[in-house]
Amino acid sequence: MMQFVPGVPTDVVTSQTSRRRMLQRLGTGLGTLGLAGILSQQGLLTQSAVLGAESAGGGPLSPKQPMFPARAKYVIHLFMNGGPSQVDTFDPKPALEKYDGQRPPAANLSTERKTGGLMKSPFRFNRHGESGLEVSEIFPKLGECVDDLCVIRSMHTNIPNHEPSLLMMTSGETQPTRPSMGSWLLYGLGTENQNLPGFVVLCPGKPVVGPALWGNRFLPGVYQGAQINNANMDPRTVIRDINNTSISRSAQREQLDLLKQMNELHLSRRGGSDNPLEARIQSLEMAFRMQTEAQEVFDLSQETRSTREAYGAGEFADGCLAARRLVERGVRMVQVFYGNGQPWDDHENIASHADKAKAVDQPIAALINDLKERGLFEDTLILWGGEFGRTPVSEGAKGRDHNNHGFSVWLAGGGVKGGMAYGSTDEFGFAAVENKVHVHDLHATILHLMGIDHEKLTFRYSGRDFRLTDVHGRVVSDILS
Repeated sequence: MMQFVPGVPTDVVTSQTSRRRMLQRLGTGLGTLGLAGILSQQGLLTQSAVLGAESAGGGPLSPKQPMFPARAKYVIHLFMNGGPSQVDTFDPKPALEKYDGQRPPAANLSTERKTGGLMKSPFRFNRHGESGLEVSEIFPKLGECVDDLCVIRSMHTNIPNHEPSLLMMTSGETQPTRPSMGSWLLYGLGTENQNLPGFVVLCPGKPVVGPALWGNRFLPGVYQGAQINNANMDPRTVIRDINNTSISRSAQREQLDLLKQMNELHLSRRGGSDNPLEARIQSLEMAFRMQTEAQEVFDLSQETRSTREAYGAGEFADGCLAARRLVERGVRMVQVFYGNGQPWDDHENIASHADKAKAVDQPIAALINDLKERGLFEDTLILWGGEFGRTPVSEGAKGRDHNNHGFSVWLAGGGVKGGMAYGSTDEFGFAAVENKVHVHDLHATILHLMGIDHEKLTFRYSGRDFRLTDVHGRVVSDILS
């Protein structure tokens, strides 16, 4: 059962779902009201349910007030799944060149595989902007945006394996038992556009772990992320079966009204607490509403030629452009995965980072600039990073192993200070040593920027109150603007 959450309307978080509330949550106009009246005359619905249809209000995805003034309204998570190397991207370490090939005691931290001596980066680092932050040469366009970036160089997580670390970064737990961050945001804040899913995941294929990374788990099913395969951003096929070619829209509405009423009647007889049934009711409603906007939002051909050229070509570029179009239309959270599987997992040759960086550098810089031009940058929090980092020591001749002890992510927009580096790793870039930031702290900070106290956004399940940060997490106040 849900407990009271400050800042969130009580009718959204109470578990005592009445027939009246079910109709209020899913009111769909005169068709629903008319059918409710017929069912009432036949004794199938109470009079209070009919009145509920008349006063139909917002559903579970309707916008909710934050607990306190928010710095950001939307989140775009640019996920470099596989684990980019911090010492080859945003955390330069001159000591690696000085001690290249050596194995000092500080390099003996346990990781996933057997490793060798220290290995210098194959890339140069250059200073950019007024801040003078150093960025790897593989990100020339991002270097031009460095004064907008808040680089956290002192991240750490629990386990040096993909599956638990991917889950930790997306859901705050190493096992696939907790709701994703996007689901928590929808639960706490709703979304501004009722014709689109409030949490959209753009991923060309299936990353390691898969749908559990954007799942709702014990939260109501309406808060689950909607995956879109951006390998082919054709608006006619990007969402399967979005168009009904057999009957008119008004006929669909009539059929859906009838089906919804029968499902709600069945739900009420089961005590109003059947999560899968309620999720199905909501999913049918969302599918119907999506017909009006879903294809349009993924039609990138509507963008100007100059905008398309600014983002560049490719799956990730299309994902970044679609992310801007989604938040522009009020979608609460968008995740853009780099690719299928774990593409940043360069065990054999870290120089391969250059190819992946080339695919993301221009689109991300374009996204930042585009959001600025449209007045959305201050309302949108961008998060870049992977599930962990990589070792400063070598694996084989030229690769790097997983590293959970220290890595980098960056934030931009949405209430964070730009042009700064927060925290640090040791002289070789192996472990976070100053102003350490755990993934729980990152999540607490993101929720804070969205106007949510991470300790108060809870959901009661299996006899205890759960939250995204579990029993951990602190807000990294030093990076807030």
